[in-house]
Amino acid sequence: MSYQNILSTTNNGITTITVNRPNKLNALNKATIAELHNAFKAANKSKDSKVIIITGSGEKAFVAGADISEFADFDVKNGGKLAAEGQKILFDYIENLSTPVIAAVNGFALGGGLELAMACHFRVASDNAKMGLPEVSLGVIPGYGGTQRLPQLVGKGRAMELVMTAGMIDANQALAYGLVNHVTPQEELIDLAEKIASKIMRNSSVAIKGAIKAINANYKDGVDGYKTEIKQFGKCFGTEDFKEGTTAFLEKRKADFPGK
Repeated sequence: MSYQNILSTTNNGITTITVNRPNKLNALNKATIAELHNAFKAANKSKDSKVIIITGSGEKAFVAGADISEFADFDVKNGGKLAAEGQKILFDYIENLSTPVIAAVNGFALGGGLELAMACHFRVASDNAKMGLPEVSLGVIPGYGGTQRLPQLVGKGRAMELVMTAGMIDANQALAYGLVNHVTPQEELIDLAEKIASKIMRNSSVAIKGAIKAINANYKDGVDGYKTEIKQFGKCFGTEDFKEGTTAFLEKRKADFPGK
């Protein structure tokens, strides 16, 4: 598939999706959001793709925010529609994807960029990363899930302060807050993400899919996460991956899982 605003490559089971608008600091516009949806959908369907890494082109930015010029003249109806559609086709879509998604945050991840990173299953960051939700400085609030995912990750008080001050935190503060899992020099960022991806790929993709559903269930209103865990746990017993994993353990060998 041909893209104008992103790059997508798959090697050794890892699909790397790169937001490629460096002249705009990789800002998200409608076209980029649509292309990202298509790229994630294709990778999730592909048997060759076991883990997805998303990053930004260049050294300055992961994604520096939304493309404000696209919605500066929107009214109430259009603003609500913008948030609803964006959440549906990209941010919620990524969060609930069955293929693991790692955000490799290089440089600025602001506004919609941080919301994109938070929608991923977890994050690693370069030591020059800067993160924040500055929307209130523009007279608006985060609209792509930021008010929900940030407090889930860093706690209510820290999220309130970050949103209200429109401030930025650096990579080490993000690490201390639990917003990112690891910090590394920028030149080693993708290597680190790929190293983690390789560890993930040793395990059952079927079981990982169930684990993602169970973990996410805990953060959904009206959903009993324990019941979801029980259901997904039980389903594992009917899979070829379970047979191979338990047989390999008993035979004292490495499991060779059938795959996606």
